[in-house]
Amino acid sequence: MLKLMKYEFRKTWYTKAIMLVVTAIAQALYMIGLYGERDGALLAGMIFLFFLAVGSILIMGLESVVTLHRDMNTKQSHMLFMTPNTSYGILGAKVLECGISILLAGAFYFALGVLDFTLLFAKMGELNTLWEYVQSFLADFTINGRPLVFDVQTMSLLTFSQLSGWILLIVTAYLAVVISSSLLNGKKLNGAVSFFIFLALEGAAAWLTRAVTSRIASTAVAMTTGGLIYLVIAGVMYYVSALLMDKYLSV
Repeated sequence: MLKLMKYEFRKTWYTKAIMLVVTAIAQALYMIGLYGERDGALLAGMIFLFFLAVGSILIMGLESVVTLHRDMNTKQSHMLFMTPNTSYGILGAKVLECGISILLAGAFYFALGVLDFTLLFAKMGELNTLWEYVQSFLADFTINGRPLVFDVQTMSLLTFSQLSGWILLIVTAYLAVVISSSLLNGKKLNGAVSFFIFLALEGAAAWLTRAVTSRIASTAVAMTTGGLIYLVIAGVMYYVSALLMDKYLSV
């Protein structure tokens, strides 16, 4: 599994390297604006960093799905299925590599955001008001209609829930790609049908999760339950995807 994960990382390291370089440029722009007292550069750096934080996670997930599609539809990549690795191992390595990459990217940009806001408030001489500002900002956010409390437990559970949701999203996309390359291979409107399958499965999973968690009074329990539901559904989709790969793609 570890060798397969390294193999998957080598496929995507170039994109990750580009994102890091662009992030470094945006961070440099932010620092120039902050300490050079150039408001335009400061604002531009903040905007670029925000979109990089959101976009990097989207790009990692999309690239993982595109890589799976390429693996199953090109002769050179299809040789992966001729190696002594099971479909479960091949697909599992993709899920783990993508999930770990998204987690690390999220942690990196979160830490960078904390650093930048700390530097900004320190430069303004209002570092002691940073905590009050954060609490005021988070007061407008809710989880299932409940106020978001900024503490270690809530943030940890929120991270778990969001990461589980992303894993479900990626595995759902994997299943749609596998269906497209196996059951719908050569059929008309193959891509459109598999895309609607993805939307239907993701929508059904979201509806089921909301239906269950909306009945739970505790925010912590609701987030934990929601994350576990995401993982269970993702596990089922992973199993189905691997079965289809075994039947239609393994040599």
